[in-house]
Amino acid sequence: MIRLFANITAGHIIILSLISLIFVFKSIFIAPVSVGFVLFMYTLELLVALLQAYIFTLLSALFIGQAIEEHH
Repeated sequence: MIRLFANITAGHIIILSLISLIFVFKSIFIAPVSVGFVLFMYTLELLVALLQAYIFTLLSALFIGQAIEEHH
């Protein structure tokens, strides 16, 4: 549970720090690069969340299946 919280928090902190670069540099050349990095990190964060949800669902289904299985 702590690992999931840390992953989510770290992703949000990275995205917020990249967004803040837009306002810090205020350059016509740096802002588009920062926006590109933000979009990339947001997409990566979404893929990580989907992967974690898939693994959690798969493991839960396996463990529940083993728990209700009749033993020979």
